[in-house]
Amino acid sequence: MIDKFKIGDEKTFIRTVRREDLAEFEAGMVHPFYATFALGRDAEWTGRLFVLDILEEHEEGIGSFLTVQHKSPALLGQQVEFTARICELNGTKISCTFEAKVGSRLIATGTVGQRVLTKNQVNQIKEKATNG
Repeated sequence: MIDKFKIGDEKTFIRTVRREDLAEFEAGMVHPFYATFALGRDAEWTGRLFVLDILEEHEEGIGSFLTVQHKSPALLGQQVEFTARICELNGTKISCTFEAKVGSRLIATGTVGQRVLTKNQVNQIKEKATNG
């Protein structure tokens, strides 16, 4: 793992809300807004951008936690800008707070966590999960 970041460093990601990002389940459309689950996926991606910059060839990052406080809707076609800020660096763990906005309007806040493991560790976890 490359030591490259410090507390307070930021990454951004912009998602244009797509049809598949709307709140729709097996029973059909719930509402025509950016779904909390899609928002969480994109928040986790924004935090993962840090990990992608520090991985060495024998390593991989995995998500370790996610919290989302959904505060306001985003509509199909709107651009949501995510900003993740490192709030904790602890060995192989990276924690970030995030904000998601459409323009100046706050859509969501929350936290995301990532861990850096060796690819061997990831394979061992996969084996355990596969074999029960």
